[in-house]
Amino acid sequence: MNRIFFAFAVFFLALEMSAQGKREKFSPEKFRADMEQFIAKEACLTPKESSKFFPVYDEMNKKQRVIFNRMRRLGKVKPTDEKGCRDVIQKRDQLELELKQIQQTYHNKFMSIISASKLFDVINAEDKFHRRMLKRYNHPPMPRQSRPQKK
Repeated sequence: MNRIFFAFAVFFLALEMSAQGKREKFSPEKFRADMEQFIAKEACLTPKESSKFFPVYDEMNKKQRVIFNRMRRLGKVKPTDEKGCRDVIQKRDQLELELKQIQQTYHNKFMSIISASKLFDVINAEDKFHRRMLKRYNHPPMPRQSRPQKK
């Protein structure tokens, strides 16, 4: 009888520990929706402004994603000689300049959709959202445990 009880206790303990260790699977759609909601709230965008702004914002992100992917591929393998390293560094620098040009072009487009002050708030909200998500990813929330009552 004790062996059966012990086996069940070990089984449930292992089950509980594995449930605590699992992270929620990343969903790009959920991430994008959460980011849009956060940005719209932080920058006080109206529904009309949001409906015009976010399609253009998504367009910018798609263009930037292409360049980020190229940069990531460049950094995967270190060249074996100095010339190769120099070439990779120069290509990365060029890609970073392209990123800034895309950003500048789209910032000008955004200011034809929303005011500069709201765009300023959007940029800050985007940074704030990414910092929060990185912090959450690096330090996932711990399961709530009962705390001892103070007397």
